[in-house]
Amino acid sequence: MLPALIGFAAAAAASATGYQSLAPTGQWFGTTLARGPRASRQIALTYDDGPNDLHTLALLEVLARHEVRATFFMIGRHVAERPEIARAVAQAGHVVGNHTFTHPLLTFASDAETRRQLLDCQNALQDAIGKQANLFRPPFGARRPATLRIAHELGLQTVMWSVTGYDWTAPPAAEIENKVASRMGGGDIILLHDGGHRALGANRAPTVIATENLIRRSKNEGYELVTVDRLPPDRHLSSVAR
Repeated sequence: MLPALIGFAAAAAASATGYQSLAPTGQWFGTTLARGPRASRQIALTYDDGPNDLHTLALLEVLARHEVRATFFMIGRHVAERPEIARAVAQAGHVVGNHTFTHPLLTFASDAETRRQLLDCQNALQDAIGKQANLFRPPFGARRPATLRIAHELGLQTVMWSVTGYDWTAPPAAEIENKVASRMGGGDIILLHDGGHRALGANRAPTVIATENLIRRSKNEGYELVTVDRLPPDRHLSSVAR
């Protein structure tokens, strides 16, 4: 009986550890910014995997039309290929973050590889926009304690999310909007995508449409849309993702 109980406990611990390595709001492996206080009337829109031809620029037009600033977590190799788009994002007043150089799963990366991924992305951003990022989002949200430690050593704050539009497969805009709107509230960090991690040219037209509708909806409900760096952390964050 005892060996069986030990085995069950070990399996449960492994399952919990695996969950926490991917859970957007999980805090077991170190403190991350996953949302702001629920009492806040602020919401942060964030976009991953750009810069991306056509759709990042279309998104900039939407954000400018509504006078909204967002946070863009960029892949370094995309920045190196499309520096002019990265510059346009920064020049429009949006915050640019580090999303590694090639978008690997960092839970299985060595410390040296993790550091190289972050530094290579920082260098690409420096070349493109003239400065490095101070925010970092791990690809797929996957991290382990060393991931967060290395990011901290490089002066990067790790940012996760509390609500996602599940838009990486380019579902219809109404579906993206509904998934976000049904969960969205004060202090939330919204995860959307303006690019794709596999290659440039990912279709993000539905996300652009959904963004405009979500901005209108948020403002009608009295929320202010801000960049992540303006969102205070939630000191009572649960370790269970919504």
